[in-house]
Amino acid sequence: MIRGLYTAATGMNSQQSQIDVTSNNIANVNTLGFKKDRAEFQDLMYETLNYTAGQTSETTRNPTGIDVGMGVRVSGVQKSFLQGDLKATGNPLDIAIEGNGFFRITMPDGETAYTRSGAFKVNDEGAIVNANGYRLDPEIVIPDNVIKLTIGKDGLVTATDKATETIVTLGQITMSDFINPAGLAPIGESLFKETEASGAALEGNPTENQFGNLRQGMIELSNVKLVNEMVDLITAQRAYEANSKAITTTDEMLDIVNRLKR
Repeated sequence: MIRGLYTAATGMNSQQSQIDVTSNNIANVNTLGFKKDRAEFQDLMYETLNYTAGQTSETTRNPTGIDVGMGVRVSGVQKSFLQGDLKATGNPLDIAIEGNGFFRITMPDGETAYTRSGAFKVNDEGAIVNANGYRLDPEIVIPDNVIKLTIGKDGLVTATDKATETIVTLGQITMSDFINPAGLAPIGESLFKETEASGAALEGNPTENQFGNLRQGMIELSNVKLVNEMVDLITAQRAYEANSKAITTTDEMLDIVNRLKR
């Protein structure tokens, strides 16, 4: 019966982790470019009380053993990089990725981070930056003497010169992709960093090879589906309650055993 206490405790701890992950998904339901997390579980080691196919007589063996599980644990939390819905904004600096790929962002320390959030701005120097002022890589600067900024599906950035009314090229937006995007390390602010698990970044232009295309004037929303998260939340709550009931029941059984001495 003592085993039951520990087993149920692992269940409560794992369901708490599920609630933590689900709560984070729900909290970021309106975060641009956010990718939902999924908690994954695996059973713990088993205590074998009777081996499978053990000898029961000279000519027979038992068809099943007696293996008692020791509970459950969180084996990992995986990001789902499914495409989020695209929303039209009309802002020429809002860029959504339709398909695979990430924007590259230069961090203040010079390192490169990756994001799916394309809600860009222009800083005081005319450079395209994200909401925190981190510059897009490769850097693109929009001069004061241009109008009608256009960003093509292939990432080519052009504008019209106000004086001559000619089309001028301002730069080329390139993208990065990974063999295993789920291996990227989330660092907050809708940014990810490369890890050994993700593999080295593959670079290229939008619409080429495995890369998706860009959609100007649109943003990618979170891929969190609120209805699914609410179902997961209720399931985790009920499982947590069931495990707590198992602890209560085991405790009551131990109390009965203790009272047998009297």
